[in-house]
Amino acid sequence: MSKERLTFQYCDQLVRDFEKAIEHPIVSKSSIYYTGVDLGTACVVLAVLDENLQPVAGAYRYADVVRDGMVVDYIGAVNIVRDLKKELEKKLGAELIYAAAAIPPGTDALDSGAVKNVVQAAGFELTYLLDEPTAANEVLKMENGAVIDIGGGTTGISILKDGKVVYVVDEPTGGTHFSLVISGAYKISFADAEKYKRDDKKHKELLPVLRPVVEKISSIILQHIKGFDIKEISLVGGTCCLDGIEEIIEKKTGIFTHKPKNPMFVTPLGIALSCRNQYKE
Repeated sequence: MSKERLTFQYCDQLVRDFEKAIEHPIVSKSSIYYTGVDLGTACVVLAVLDENLQPVAGAYRYADVVRDGMVVDYIGAVNIVRDLKKELEKKLGAELIYAAAAIPPGTDALDSGAVKNVVQAAGFELTYLLDEPTAANEVLKMENGAVIDIGGGTTGISILKDGKVVYVVDEPTGGTHFSLVISGAYKISFADAEKYKRDDKKHKELLPVLRPVVEKISSIILQHIKGFDIKEISLVGGTCCLDGIEEIIEKKTGIFTHKPKNPMFVTPLGIALSCRNQYKE
């Protein structure tokens, strides 16, 4: 399959529209709003869609309330989601009632209850709880390929066949390792390294420093996609915001690698799209 045939137009357009809606919320007379709550390791994101499933508002906050997909600061998580909810309601002039949320694959028995409780305690009616790769693919629309979710603590690899997730794994390498490398290389604190890597003006300088970690992630990807007929890879997760990461992964894997303009927003948008589904205990 050629690169020309590999299109992610819907994903890229939705992310662009969402970025605009974060800066300039769209006040409309929508009969209903769908909210996606993404409790990430480094960042909590809320994405709001209108009745036509178009982005109308969004907000995010960097936080340390989740580690490796597990809620470690329940009260802190509730307060952040509640504050972001109130902020968006004020901007839209409407109450946000319904929300969906997502969890890392394989953690439903361990942490799905905590995520559910956070969303409900923040004042939402939870309509759906799903796994993160399935949520991301609501936006990516991939039929056969791999979704690579590089988060704060882990890299999640999800193999899709005919639009369904058929294999998932989480490996302990992610944005935290980027920050540790930056901290050591620049002799700065971990907290300062976290801030440093978020500055996209520093990415060209940082890429050679972080290349060994990216190459390790590439090796992990190759190890887990072995035996699958993978024609395309799509990167999601905040750590993928590093400029040039997709080029290294594509070169190491030999597989066309797509990265949205802002991969941090793919999963929360997919969660919001899934909000139409009815939650079942």
